[in-house]
Amino acid sequence: MPDTLKITDIPVDGYERVVRGVDPQSGLHAYIAVHDTTLGPALGGLRMWPYASEDEALFDVKRLARGMTFKSAVAQTGLGGGKAVIVGDPAKVKSEALYLAMGRLVDALGGKYITAEDVNTSVHDLEIVRRATRWVSGLERKDGGSGNPSPYTAYGVFLGVRAALGQVFGSDSPKGRTVVIQGVGAVGSALARRLIEAGATVYAADKNEARLQQLAGEIGLKPIGEAAALTMKCDVFAPCALGAVIHDQTIPGFQTPIIAGAANNLLLEPRHGKALAERGILYAPDYVINAGGIINVSVEFAPGGYNEALSLSKIERIPQALRELWTIAKEERIPPSDAADRLAQRIVADAKGAKKEASCAVPKRGSGGGGG
Repeated sequence: MPDTLKITDIPVDGYERVVRGVDPQSGLHAYIAVHDTTLGPALGGLRMWPYASEDEALFDVKRLARGMTFKSAVAQTGLGGGKAVIVGDPAKVKSEALYLAMGRLVDALGGKYITAEDVNTSVHDLEIVRRATRWVSGLERKDGGSGNPSPYTAYGVFLGVRAALGQVFGSDSPKGRTVVIQGVGAVGSALARRLIEAGATVYAADKNEARLQQLAGEIGLKPIGEAAALTMKCDVFAPCALGAVIHDQTIPGFQTPIIAGAANNLLLEPRHGKALAERGILYAPDYVINAGGIINVSVEFAPGGYNEALSLSKIERIPQALRELWTIAKEERIPPSDAADRLAQRIVADAKGAKKEASCAVPKRGSGGGGG
């Protein structure tokens, strides 16, 4: 059977490569954005979502890829930033053929992009992708991977929430605190469990009502409506679903001194970081607090292979990274989000400069040196 996958390059300023992949045979309609590989191959998850339009999917994949560059830079993973999205409702379009076609699309980038688990793409789905390309991470440990990154993301966010509580209240203990979680998927539910075990009262909203009720019975979280999650008075608001929930319409309604969650790209626009600061809300920059998953996956590339103890030691540095950013933000009178962006941009720029110097230092053929 002939391969019907069609790959089209989309020129985008500031990105190394953006491609669209369409395969009529399997129904695949996907995008991969490689933002920057200065620090290493672009690693980022494979998301499936029923985007309303191509423009919406392209907007999301670009934002997510850029965020992965910054996340990996600040977390010092030795990797670059990229992302992939599949357009479609997972309840309708998921199939073996579709993920095999996605694997061929990933493979066409020749290792410039390495894919991983993300919203609506499981480790099982990645195993199918792996049959078409070797550029896959986060597989089961029995297959040489590091497993599902979600628990590690949740652990890092939990530590970050504690750091934020300490910053605002002087004690990092969640005991007696009220936390509202928006989205209780793999990461949000694991975060809820940790917080409840630590003594917090957790309210949660999710589109999946059945899952909410199940978790209410299992771990004791309190279900609330999606609209209420954005306006409920609480000690911490933890967005753990999709991004861009912080914008002109939602900011006036927040009744919390802390926003710290697992979702990527929480600010719709960079200026919204300043708006939060003006309201006295402490923001934990998303790609710093939620870096646990990418840190865990990155350890797969460490000498000697994956080592969980090494991964956990790196994740446990997240609170210190946040405290340093909050200090920089206070000293320079800028929002924490701007402080994080400046740090990430500086790390990438320094690496680019070092590479340029190294390339200039290489003697050209015939320019001298020992004979052979």
